[in-house]
Amino acid sequence: MQTYKAPLRDMRFVLHELHADQEAPVLPGLEDFTPDVADAILEEAAKFCEERLLPLNASGDAEGCLLENGAVRTPKGFPEAYRAFREGGWTAMGADPAYGGQGLPAGINKLVEEMICSTNLSFGLYPGLSHGAYKALADHASEELKAAYLPKLVDGTWAGTMCLTEAHCGTDLGLLRTRAVPQADGSYTVTGSKIFISAGDHDLTENIIHLVLAKLPDAPKGVKGISLFLVPKFLPRADGTPGERNGVSCSALEHKMGIKASATCQMSFDDATGWLVGEPHKGMRAMFTMMNSERLSVGIQGLGAGEASYQGAVAYARERLQGRSLVGTKRPDLPADPIIVHPDVRRMLMTIRATNEGCRALGAWVARSLDVMEHHPDPAERRRAEDFAALMTPVVKALFTDLGFEAASIGMQVYGGHGFIRDHGMEQYVRDARISMIYEGTNGVQALDLVGRKLPAHAGRYLRSFFHPVLAALDAAIEDDDLSSLAQPLAKAFGALQLATAHIAQRGLKDPEEAGAAATEYLRLFGLVALGYMWLRSAKVAHTALKAGTDERDFYEAKLATARFYMERVLPQVAGLLAAVKSGKGAMMALDEAMF
Repeated sequence: MQTYKAPLRDMRFVLHELHADQEAPVLPGLEDFTPDVADAILEEAAKFCEERLLPLNASGDAEGCLLENGAVRTPKGFPEAYRAFREGGWTAMGADPAYGGQGLPAGINKLVEEMICSTNLSFGLYPGLSHGAYKALADHASEELKAAYLPKLVDGTWAGTMCLTEAHCGTDLGLLRTRAVPQADGSYTVTGSKIFISAGDHDLTENIIHLVLAKLPDAPKGVKGISLFLVPKFLPRADGTPGERNGVSCSALEHKMGIKASATCQMSFDDATGWLVGEPHKGMRAMFTMMNSERLSVGIQGLGAGEASYQGAVAYARERLQGRSLVGTKRPDLPADPIIVHPDVRRMLMTIRATNEGCRALGAWVARSLDVMEHHPDPAERRRAEDFAALMTPVVKALFTDLGFEAASIGMQVYGGHGFIRDHGMEQYVRDARISMIYEGTNGVQALDLVGRKLPAHAGRYLRSFFHPVLAALDAAIEDDDLSSLAQPLAKAFGALQLATAHIAQRGLKDPEEAGAAATEYLRLFGLVALGYMWLRSAKVAHTALKAGTDERDFYEAKLATARFYMERVLPQVAGLLAAVKSGKGAMMALDEAMF
C-alpha cells in the first residue's frame, strides 16, 4: 500500500527560511500571502492530497481510462475528486483575480503541485494542462477570447489542453500538417490529427478547450508558419454555456507504460471551428508561454515521484527485518535487524533524500523568479528574473525528472522483490515517473536548449544570473568555520562547471556537434552544482538556527547531515561529467551509420 505525508516542515523551510530574503509579500499584489496564510494553504492542500487523491492513485492505475461511444471515462472516483478539487478553489490558485483566480505566488503554487504529483500524478495532469492553457490565453489571446474562456478555465468547469504532436512530427513542429482555413465570420476551420494529447477528452468538466497548432493556407515553411488556435469541444452559446458539439473527437486512447488514469488521446479535428490566438504565424511564441510553464511543472512531477518513493522506501526499511548489522546486533529483541541499519540501504535512502530536498530548494528559487517577473515594479529586476527563469527552465525540467525517475527506481530497489510486484505500489512510481523525462520536450532537447540557446544568449547574460550569486556565496562560506568544509567541494565543482562552460563556448562555436555531444553531461553537471549551492545555503540557515537555540534541533541537524552527504557522495559526480564534456564528439560520432 502506498504511503505519503506531505513534507510540510521542509516546505516551510524553503519558503520562509532558505529564501526568507526573497519572501513573496514584498512584491506588489502579493502582500496578503503572509507566512501564516501560506502555511494554511499548504496544510489544506496536504489534507486534500492525502485524503482524496492518494487513495485513488493505485486504483486509478489499475482501472485506467476507457473510450466508449466516442467519449472518455476516467477511473472510479476521479469525477468526484475533481469536483471537490474545483469546489475547493484549487483550480484557481495561480490565476489572475481579474478572472476569478486567487493570484497565489508561484512559490506556494509549485509546492502544492508537488503534493498533487506525489499522491496522484495522473489526476494532476488534468488541472495542470488547464493552467497551461490559461497562461497561453492570458498572455496572447484577444480580450474577447479571454473574457469568454478564462473565467471557465479558472473556476475549473472547463478544462484545457495543448495539441502539438502529430504522428510524423514531435520536436520538429515545422513538419506539422494540421491546417486552418479562415472563414468570413472571423473564425477558422481546423482540420488534422494530433497524438499524445494529455487530457484530450474526459468526463471531469463540461467543456474542453484545445489549443491547437496549425498552419494557415499562406503560411511560410517551417516553424515560422505555425499559428495557434482555440478549438472548444463544444461551441459556447451566447450565454456562455456549452452548445453544439464541435468537429473534435478522440479517435483512440494511447496504451501506456504509466500515468494510466490520465487520458492520453489521439485527437481528430474535422473542419472544427476555432479562433486565432495572437498573431498569424506567431503560434510558437504563444505556445512556448504554455510550454515553459509546463516544463517547470513537469520538473515538479519528478520531485513529486521522488518524494513519494522516498517515504515508501523509508517506511519499508524501518519494518523489513533481514540479517544483522555489520557492527553487531542492533535489535536483540527481534529475530533480525531492520534493513535501515545496513550501509547500502542508507546510501540509497540518503541519495533520494539529498536530491529531493535539494530539488525542492532549487524549485522554490526558480518559482520565486516567476513571481518577480510578474510583480516586481523595477523593469531591471524583472529582466534579471526572466534571465534566470529562462536559464533554469531546461535544468529544472531535465534534472528533476532524471533524479525523480532514479529516486523511484532506487526506492523500488529498497523493497527488493516486494518492490517489483504491485502490492506496495512502488513499481507504479517507476512507471509513472518515466514519462516526465520524455514529454514537454525530451531531456535531451532540454540539454540542447541549455547549451545551444541559453548559454550564448545575450553574450552569456543569462549565466550571470546564476554564476554571480554562487560566487558570492562561496567567497563568504570559504571563510566561515561552520561552512568551509562544505564550501570547498562545492568550489571545486563550480570550477568544473566554469571549465565545462568555457569548453562548450569555444568548441561549440566552431562545431555545433561538439556542443550537442556535451549537452546532456553539461546539464547534469550544471544541475548538480545548483543543488550544491542550495545545500550550502541550507547549511548556513541550519547553523544559524542551532546557534540560536532552536527547539527543532533534530530538523536542523538532519539538514546538516544531509548537506554533508550530498557534498561527499553526490557532488563528486561532476568530475566524471567534466571529463565526458571535454572528451568531445569523436568517439560519439565515429561509428558509421551503417554499422549500428
